Amino acid sequence: MAFELGWNWDELQLLAQGSLAGHLLECGCQLTGGYYMHPGDKHRNMSLQNLLDLSLPFAEVTFDGTVCVAKAEGTGGVLNFSTCAEQLLYEVGDPSAYITPDVIVDFRDVTFQPLSNSKVLCSGAKPSPESVPQKLLLLRSKDSGWKGWGEISYGGYESMQRAKAAEFLVRAWMEEVYPGLRNNIISYIIGLDSLKAACIDDILPKPSEDIRLRMDGLFEKEEHAIQFTREFTALYTNGPAGGGGISTGCKKEIFLEKGLVWREHVHWQISMGRNNTVTSTNQNISDIITNEKSLSPKSDSPLVGKETKYSSNQESIPPETRLSTPAPAGQKITLYDVAHSRAGDKGKDLNFSLIPHHPRDINRLKMIVTPQWVKRVLSPLLNLSSYPNPEDMGRREKWVDEHVKVEIYEVKGIHSLNVVVRNILDGGVNCSRRIDRHGKTISDVVLCQRVVLPP
Repeated sequence: MAFELGWNWDELQLLAQGSLAGHLLECGCQLTGGYYMHPGDKHRNMSLQNLLDLSLPFAEVTFDGTVCVAKAEGTGGVLNFSTCAEQLLYEVGDPSAYITPDVIVDFRDVTFQPLSNSKVLCSGAKPSPESVPQKLLLLRSKDSGWKGWGEISYGGYESMQRAKAAEFLVRAWMEEVYPGLRNNIISYIIGLDSLKAACIDDILPKPSEDIRLRMDGLFEKEEHAIQFTREFTALYTNGPAGGGGISTGCKKEIFLEKGLVWREHVHWQISMGRNNTVTSTNQNISDIITNEKSLSPKSDSPLVGKETKYSSNQESIPPETRLSTPAPAGQKITLYDVAHSRAGDKGKDLNFSLIPHHPRDINRLKMIVTPQWVKRVLSPLLNLSSYPNPEDMGRREKWVDEHVKVEIYEVKGIHSLNVVVRNILDGGVNCSRRIDRHGKTISDVVLCQRVVLPP
């Protein structure tokens, strides 16, 4: 954009709008209806056929920073206020200070105005008062041990009890060979229809159950992980009856550690080949952008455990929600009836948006969704295998209280909340032992919660 439109690197308002365009396009078809359809949610219950003809989004950007995102005319999917709002808050911490190498962007007053079924006008991005980061992000790899895992399916009568027996045996066998390592293993009961088997006799009291046990161990040495897979495979001959479909694996775990490096220590190079000649430029980034500020968080960011202050802005109500009605008050309903959501991950931290179907529900949501409420909903998802016994419950609660931090931000332009939860993803996608390592399902875990909205 800077090259094509003649922008200068110190025109931060233009860079902010350009960064908004790039951020909206980042996840491709998730802006044009992919990852949005939700059967059973009346607000997002798109036709399945509508997902067969998605268009990649594109942005139209003019020299003055006007941004429209669009999709090809006549294609399926959907491009509207809601899909743009979800993507705006995706993987964002403090929306007043979204850090990019070129400019720190304030998204709080961004608005979306649909111009047609295939085009949305996007405005309101501006540079944060901190404007440009003084430090840039560095990722470095770090060894994090060895992972061994195994899965096995059980079906039919008391299949759950057999899966629990299998888990007990694998832990006990590991303890015999390597005492103390049983606590390095976590377990899940998952699955539906994994065996492709069904009960055909209608007179039986209940259908045949079908579940799958997954066990996952993280160990200091490769030999420990290999031994775990051997013990798991032994379930075929030494475990409960009727276990099948065993799969195991072993791999080295690499953790990506984040760090910050001063801008003047980062150099970039451009090489261009034409007519068998090469022109090369090697320049210090700090020579390009001189208006540098600190990367440290703003002093007025929300504080965990304290009352979050909000302000109300009922302007710029998106057109497609003007005909909707606020959610009912005084009765227990799910958050699905109030809002939609999308979750994103950044290392060990998670964020999820709460975008009301009716913009005036935002003030009622703020009374329900507090840091304490979020902790209560999401803390059970943590892997606290270091505290496996009931008598460790006090230590578990202390760990959660000290490490899990919740920040809640209001994004006035789209009448939404952005909730950031620190240290909830078990180390991040590279080393998490969850099945959903990115925490994507957490958005629906939140929406499933039943609440009573005030009048």
